[in-house]
Amino acid sequence: MSMKQELLRKIEEKQIRVGVVGLGYVGLPLAVEKAKAGYETIGFDVQSQKVDMVNAGHNYIGDVVDKELASLVQAGKLRATTDFSFVKDVDFIAICVPTPLDDHQQPDISYVRDSSKAVAQYLKKGTMVVLESTTYPGTTEELIKPILEEGSGLVCGEDFYLGFSPERVDPGNLIYKTKNTPKVVGAIGKDAVEVIASMYRHVLEGDVKEVSSPAVAEMEKILENTYRNVNIGLINEIAMLCHKMGINVWEVVDAAKTKPYGFQAFYPGPGLGGHCIPLDPYYLSWKAREYGFHTSMIEASGMINDRMPEYCVDRAGRILNRFCKALNGSRVLLLGVAYKQDIDDYRESPALKVFEQFEKTGAKVEYYDPFIPSYRYKGQVHTGLEKLDEQVVSSYDLVVITTAHTGIDYDMVQRSAAMVFDTKNAMKNVRCRDNIELL
Repeated sequence: MSMKQELLRKIEEKQIRVGVVGLGYVGLPLAVEKAKAGYETIGFDVQSQKVDMVNAGHNYIGDVVDKELASLVQAGKLRATTDFSFVKDVDFIAICVPTPLDDHQQPDISYVRDSSKAVAQYLKKGTMVVLESTTYPGTTEELIKPILEEGSGLVCGEDFYLGFSPERVDPGNLIYKTKNTPKVVGAIGKDAVEVIASMYRHVLEGDVKEVSSPAVAEMEKILENTYRNVNIGLINEIAMLCHKMGINVWEVVDAAKTKPYGFQAFYPGPGLGGHCIPLDPYYLSWKAREYGFHTSMIEASGMINDRMPEYCVDRAGRILNRFCKALNGSRVLLLGVAYKQDIDDYRESPALKVFEQFEKTGAKVEYYDPFIPSYRYKGQVHTGLEKLDEQVVSSYDLVVITTAHTGIDYDMVQRSAAMVFDTKNAMKNVRCRDNIELL
């Protein structure tokens, strides 16, 4: 029986043992779904705290159901470890580690490289390896393949299969989770694509789209997020122009989206947040330079989005000026530091940069976020207010809404605040608007 036939049989009979490297926002939900589908799953992570929490059945990711995690651990279907030697016991390995940017906005692939080296030491014949971390086109074939072959002594395509299947995780999305979001799979060789796609089809409810190579799958993931980056850059620039022209940009977008074709609504804000959208276009721009190509539209939208925190603070200063107040010394309250509403994720949140810009002006800035009592940014820990009431709100010269959390009493905020700068249109249903200014 060939390697392909043997793996397809083991997938069908639930005999595949799964390994997931990296137990974060992507890895833990994937590990849970693999285990729920009946495959014994081992999670690998270098952070012992995460490993201990998983093994205790304690969840730390919003998209994972607490009871499901605990049940899978108790049933012996899911466990976690920091010991990568257990890679030798698995037949399918998904690498789901961070791919941040360094201080110079260059791709930092150290986590992918180090994880690949750790896997290579214990990689056995007949294993499927899939990278899920978002990265530049070519990573799977140019970086991971040589590392796995050199470290294991095995040959890709003959002794093991290697592919790329980009994560599609949208924290807080009430409809699409890991289970029902369509998957894209690209791999080295037709057999690899077929087997890896089969593995995902036996676990997920969403459709699995097979493409001709890992590079195609890597590029399509970059396209997904660059599409949003560029369109958000466009609407942020339109918002700045609308402000100068005295036009409500939110009303403009609401009117435009009544068109049933050729238009998708994007909304302005204080910047871009989350792991993917603010970072991924830089991966493509970096790789494009290798071919003497400059991604001018992508880079232009990035510049617009990157300057939005500073623009918002400038607008806030103009609001205070109307009341004969300077930013220096004024008390400013930010409502929300999460990068999107109703989640506890503040990765790359523009609110953190807005907070930093206010501090640079000399403003006395604090924040309230019911989902994030404290956060660490550039080595400093910031602690939020414990409660939000009329007395608290009225003590500030300006309230700036930087995240549109739905659980906040915005009518109370309007009644109590001296002035509100709403960068997210979170107060759209508040009737009295005398002291509200929109981005």
